[in-house]
Amino acid sequence: MATPRTVAIDGPAGAGKSTIGALVAERLGYLYLDTGAMYRAVALAALREGIDPDDAARLTAIARRVRIAIGPPTVRDGRAYTLLLDGVDVTWEIRGDQVDRNVSQVARIPGVRGAMVEQQRALASRGRIVMVGRDIGTVVLPDAERKIFLTASAAERARRREEEFAARGERRSRPELLGEILRRDELDSTRAVAPLRAAEDAVVVETDGLSVREALERVIDLIERRPIPS
Repeated sequence: MATPRTVAIDGPAGAGKSTIGALVAERLGYLYLDTGAMYRAVALAALREGIDPDDAARLTAIARRVRIAIGPPTVRDGRAYTLLLDGVDVTWEIRGDQVDRNVSQVARIPGVRGAMVEQQRALASRGRIVMVGRDIGTVVLPDAERKIFLTASAAERARRREEEFAARGERRSRPELLGEILRRDELDSTRAVAPLRAAEDAVVVETDGLSVREALERVIDLIERRPIPS
């Protein structure tokens, strides 16, 4: 069976998109692009410049100005990729709690999304790409040949985030993380521009109770065995 040129993986925060997406890309030998990391990079740049997350004009200007590059991991510290913001490695910095609290507000700005989507579609036009985010199958790549929607309960996602912070030597309480996840879910699913939802032709994969390996094999099976739409 033919291999798809484009794979879209969407889902809410903490569902395992970044980890599974990177592993899928590695297995297939494809380019991996975590679009959520791009919005996090814009949010980080805005925080550094003291820009209000509701200042649409300045946020749009930043999104069009900054240089964001995502590639394979350059350090063996558990990262799924390395992200450079204007040439500087900020892979873990974009995962900080301040960025967590602001990224959904930044990502809902139409100008910011427009700037990022332009870059995302340009990369996807080359084919052989696994793109991960919240609106890939619905907005960015509506014609993607494979669409997966990864999800998990909010409680499970909070547990994973707690473990992620602990692995980096940081302590965050699970109730606090659960509150942040529920808030992000609300913001992401109710925003006017590109709200979080599964595409009508996406396959939903629940990851509660699945190990990373089990989730990966389930997604790979869907990618390799389903017929490509004509």
